[in-house]
Amino acid sequence: MRVGIIGGGVAGLAAAYHLTKQGHFAEVLEQAPFLGGQASTFDVFGGRLERGYHHLFVSDTDMTELIHELGLGDGLAWLESSVGFFHGGKVWDFATPLDLLRFKPLSVAQRIRVGIWTLVLQKTRGYRKFENVTAKDWLISHMGRMGYQVIWEPMLRGKFGESHDRIGMTWIWCKVRLRVASRKGAGQRERLGYPMGSFGEVIDVLAQRIGEQGGVVHTSAAVSQIVESEGSATALDVALDGAQSERREYDAVIATTPSYVFTRLAPPMPKEYQDKLERIKYLSAVLMVLVLDRQFTDKYWLNIADPDMPFVALIEHTNLIDRKLYGGKHILYISNYPSRDSDMYRKSAEELMDLFVPHLQKINPDFDRSWVIEYHHHRVDGAQPIVGVNYAAGIPDHRTPLKGLYLANTTQIYPEDRGTNYSVRMGRQVAQMVMDDGPA
Repeated sequence: MRVGIIGGGVAGLAAAYHLTKQGHFAEVLEQAPFLGGQASTFDVFGGRLERGYHHLFVSDTDMTELIHELGLGDGLAWLESSVGFFHGGKVWDFATPLDLLRFKPLSVAQRIRVGIWTLVLQKTRGYRKFENVTAKDWLISHMGRMGYQVIWEPMLRGKFGESHDRIGMTWIWCKVRLRVASRKGAGQRERLGYPMGSFGEVIDVLAQRIGEQGGVVHTSAAVSQIVESEGSATALDVALDGAQSERREYDAVIATTPSYVFTRLAPPMPKEYQDKLERIKYLSAVLMVLVLDRQFTDKYWLNIADPDMPFVALIEHTNLIDRKLYGGKHILYISNYPSRDSDMYRKSAEELMDLFVPHLQKINPDFDRSWVIEYHHHRVDGAQPIVGVNYAAGIPDHRTPLKGLYLANTTQIYPEDRGTNYSVRMGRQVAQMVMDDGPA
């Protein structure tokens, strides 16, 4: 079969790899001048760094197995993480159950209540019981209003903004399960995985392997239209490297774009399917990456539970990964998830720095802007689907109503949250659907 794949992120590349491994031809068409999507990298002082922070949990077996299959397993390190929680002007340790018991912003009774119900979530296998209730309602009901307001609401508000009170409890359940799965045992800190050559190296070798197996991977390839003919949609209008658009015919097409991009490219769909595509909304990711001459905190992951702060988390990459990979410099990500029409999204890098510096000084009073050697500003559109109640019922099928046309994007990763691991799994699954269905 000949399969066209729109998008050279992890899902698209994983699909192409699986197809070519089985003897089929796959052609990946990525609009950006680089591969990897949200896992793409850029150069920092001799090392490669992800545009958005990335790591693996112990439960991320699909990506882990792929890394080993590509011959990069020796470079995959599992490292003990450190987690903090900024509340009331103080950084609290927040990596183990014992840290929760020491968390004085909540009373002893409140801490015990939060701990017991967190343990219940950890032990709950299925997510269906959480489908029809918001995280806000469930958490207040079980962990108390103070537990919700102090611990959970800042995280939800930071991640989902004005939609924080509409997020389904399934999302929180999954986050709790992931964290526990990455601990060796009770009371232990979580272990996180990272390929020491960066996720960019994994992307490069994956693309190389696709080529060796007979596929083709393009960057700077703009798809302007998915073309329907006699009930199937297996042709694409493509412009390579700014050249004139040309039509390419396939036996099947896999689109890995966000749903709002897919609706612009694809022919009209039946209303029920179209409604599912349009109902799911996204938030963007706005990331500042600071390259520092010294350490900012001793935490890898610092959750921000202060509603006045203009960011939701600080991820100090070099508190997990050896800074020797980046010329001895320290790497700090500043993370936010605004909507595209927000003031935060529209700000320039310089404006964001002016906004962030005074707040960084509240966390570390010694911090000075002179610590910053350089900084990088990245916007990622379609980064985070808004996951509401009864979300599963509204997920569009991978098989679209048009024969030969398939969709694989982050809105279809559920109940897990988006991530490279689930993109690998989804890409492989959709590729298998294409092979099972045969040519359109």
